[in-house]
Amino acid sequence: MKKLLLAAAAALLLAPAAATAQGASAPEIPFEGSDYLQIPPDMHLGEVAGVAVNNKDGHIFVFQRGNTTGPAYGAAAAQLLEFDKAGKFVREVGHNLYAWAFAHSVRIDPQGNIWAADKGSDMVIKFKPSGKVDMVWGRKPEASDEGAEPLKHPKPPLPAAKGTFRQVTDMAWDSKGNTYVSDGYINSRVAKIAPDGTWLKSWGSYGKAPGQFDTLHSIAVDGNDQVYVADRGNRRIQVFDTEGKLLRIMTIDLPLPADAKTILGEPQGIDPNVVGTQQPGAPWALCITPKEKGPQVLYVSDSYPGRIYKMTLDGKILGWLGRTGHQLNEFGWIHEIACPSENELYVGELLNWRMQKLTLHPAK
Repeated sequence: MKKLLLAAAAALLLAPAAATAQGASAPEIPFEGSDYLQIPPDMHLGEVAGVAVNNKDGHIFVFQRGNTTGPAYGAAAAQLLEFDKAGKFVREVGHNLYAWAFAHSVRIDPQGNIWAADKGSDMVIKFKPSGKVDMVWGRKPEASDEGAEPLKHPKPPLPAAKGTFRQVTDMAWDSKGNTYVSDGYINSRVAKIAPDGTWLKSWGSYGKAPGQFDTLHSIAVDGNDQVYVADRGNRRIQVFDTEGKLLRIMTIDLPLPADAKTILGEPQGIDPNVVGTQQPGAPWALCITPKEKGPQVLYVSDSYPGRIYKMTLDGKILGWLGRTGHQLNEFGWIHEIACPSENELYVGELLNWRMQKLTLHPAK
């Protein structure tokens, strides 16, 4: 026990100092939202868990929890839809896919391949741009498994195993084509996979110390191959190099507006002993603008007070926008952000069952 305490103390001393995001005077960014997807008349969106935009033609990919099949509890809730740049429906990708269970995130890699993380099946799927399945990772629980039931959340979690996930959440890529997977709600680690699909390594464990995680909810990689992890339960963003060395920790501590409100549940306030689902500044979604579009910025969302934060890559808040609500220009739990350019965002909302396209006007 004494050795464990000494090791933990040493880790805290050697870890990079936490960088609190400075933004007490950060400006509100004017913007306009548009609910402009043209949904076919016989189709309905459910919770929009994921949204991504490709580089080739600006097509929008929406990973949503509508189209459910089965009982009210445990229904398969995952459907991947493609729309053109004008918002017109193009196709469904992966119709009746074996892995579809509970949608979590969708991303487009630099080559235009479509990737999806399914939290319900514990799988990551790579599609070619044509929509054909190219590679898969993980394996979903089967009805024939002994004691088949929803995954439990023991504290601490059971040890993670190579090649498998437990409630996986997101993925991102470095300049060499390696994939980084946030894994996730039960497993508390980042997995690194080579371009050919070889499992290279993983790092992280459950906890609150630097380099540990509590609900890795989103992941992104910048132009310098630094890996950003939304450590939602610990209300922070941790940044690593490609081998898992911790570089810095960033937190968002912007004062709450006087009219802050929630749609669902009660605000938790900032409490290090509480999983930060509804804590101000607890990161739900991360998006870094493309390196090719100029200096990169980081966009981060929280569920309460329902804002999007525009940040430098070292943690300074440049501005913020939005609030919780049901109307356009308001948000109900932003679950994923696509940011093809600095002033053009696409946000998927769980509670409002929609995707909004946001046009920012920071000069105003």
